[in-house]
Amino acid sequence: MSAFDTLRIANTSLGAHQTWLDALANNIANANTISRTDEDAFQATYVVFDSRDDGGVAVTGFESSDAAGRMVNDPASPLADADGYVRAPDIDMSAQMSELIMAQRGFQASVQTTKHAQETYASALQIGAK
Repeated sequence: MSAFDTLRIANTSLGAHQTWLDALANNIANANTISRTDEDAFQATYVVFDSRDDGGVAVTGFESSDAAGRMVNDPASPLADADGYVRAPDIDMSAQMSELIMAQRGFQASVQTTKHAQETYASALQIGAK
């Protein structure tokens, strides 16, 4: 595998992990978003990945959580229905935070791989220059 192949594959990984981080950030930011019971709840976004034939990774789609969310008793909310319920997203914060750590670590690993490939390529250029 050449340094260019390594850079190309690491670049696909960087893009995929950035997309994953963006989706997780949006999910976490909206975890406490409530709506009226006659409206859909905020739908968390989940990124779908697949391997590419050239060894890289691709974002192949997005999935959404259930629009029904969960019913929460919050009679003090101005959005509450007559029974005191609001609709909240069905987001598991511990799962989101675990995925956030995995996505961060994957992004960091891709950055390190890119740096190493660039250093390898620069060293090869120096050998050829002498």
